Amino acid sequence: MKKRIGIIGAGPAGLTAAYLLAKNGNEVVVFEADPRYVGGISRTEKYKGFLFDIGGHRFFSKSTEVNAFWQELLGPDLLECKRSSSIYYNRTFFSYPLVLSEVIRKLGVITSLRCFVSYIKAKLFPVKNPVSFEDWVVNNFGRLLFEIFFKSYTEKVWGIPTSKISADWAAQRIKGLSIRTIIRNAVKKDNDKIIKTLIDSFHYPRFGPGMMWEVCAQRSIAMGARVCMNTTVRSLHYHEANSSWSVSFADDTTQNGFHHIISSAPIYDLIPGIYPRVQPTALEAAKSLHYRDFITVVLILKNATTFTENWIYIHEPSVKVGRIQNFKTWSKQMVPDQTMDCYGLEYFCFEGDGMWNMEDDKLIALATKELLSLKLVKKEQVEDGYVVRQAKAYPVYDHAYKEKIHVIREELKKYENLHLVGRNGMHKYNNQDHSIMTAMYAVKNILAGEIKYDPWKVNQDAEYIEEEQQQDGGRLSPASL
Repeated sequence: MKKRIGIIGAGPAGLTAAYLLAKNGNEVVVFEADPRYVGGISRTEKYKGFLFDIGGHRFFSKSTEVNAFWQELLGPDLLECKRSSSIYYNRTFFSYPLVLSEVIRKLGVITSLRCFVSYIKAKLFPVKNPVSFEDWVVNNFGRLLFEIFFKSYTEKVWGIPTSKISADWAAQRIKGLSIRTIIRNAVKKDNDKIIKTLIDSFHYPRFGPGMMWEVCAQRSIAMGARVCMNTTVRSLHYHEANSSWSVSFADDTTQNGFHHIISSAPIYDLIPGIYPRVQPTALEAAKSLHYRDFITVVLILKNATTFTENWIYIHEPSVKVGRIQNFKTWSKQMVPDQTMDCYGLEYFCFEGDGMWNMEDDKLIALATKELLSLKLVKKEQVEDGYVVRQAKAYPVYDHAYKEKIHVIREELKKYENLHLVGRNGMHKYNNQDHSIMTAMYAVKNILAGEIKYDPWKVNQDAEYIEEEQQQDGGRLSPASL
């Protein structure tokens, strides 16, 4: 039976679901708050012909389903890129992932020996049952390497001490990374077993990640889906008599008769808008979730060839910038004039704080000053600037987040036709392929008419996904959907 499905958010998860559901003949309506761009945090913004990302977006997955989906959408416009990134520490570039021989050479013999002793101590006397990011990294690298290469940057990103960040974040984002895996990877690479943070190549759309989602939206529309831009969902109303949903919007209009709702909206925003009201414990859990927000200051430069990496992590406490992207190294088409360069300086903040509220011209001046202080460019090379703010860029993994999500999930079990997907939709700090997989699982459940796949079991490891699919008797692929 043809179903009517409402999708909140036109990011990777929402548009993946829209495409696959429309492909199967369903009535699909996507609601996107942004007036101009699809893709969510994976969009590509434009300024005077320059293209730039909101953060960096590598297209890499061990999932054959996700790779097939990307190829189906972009084909030859999905370029293969050599991964190149560095850590900038003590006015020196260190390759990232770390190369031990380089670390020893650049840190010096004495500091390197201290790092080795610190590592051995951590192996002999590890923190039992690590609960924080700090515990996890110290166990795997030793305290001194943690303080040099992890602490400063991580605290810039999250705005809280590393001792207050859940070990889940490290286990999810840098799972398997250790001195041992770095050495093993340096000796012999195996792309089927390599962890994501160690990959040395990836795909990237010719005109930035937003190209993928613009094409996905266009093809979804061609198959009958509607993508409503500048449309902010205010509330969801569940009708128990026929298990349908109504969606109300900020302009006081309402659309009725949805058999399913797929939401990639932040849980913080979604749960308070569900009627009848959820239980007070679930409402309080949603309202107490935390997010980290994000500003990209784009600087347009003339012949700025100081670094040729895709991005560099700034482990320098004297500046506020956390990471710098070099967009031309992702794809030359990101820059309209090849004598020009386009850098994205990333600042992590909380919505409403001093950084977030700073005027654009002052942010551009700050970014220019910090780029000069790092000696990455000369003053005369900076020609223009542009600012983009991204609210709720990162769901925060504090020590209490897991219990809050558990309470919310238990409450939402009574709605089998409400499907949470994506990074903010599930409060999971994931990559694009992770978000896409959660959407694929939701679509599979809708098409089957029952819950056969659990999107919450999607993690960063594609081997886990493959194992789940084999146990369920088959893979989930765009072609099969």
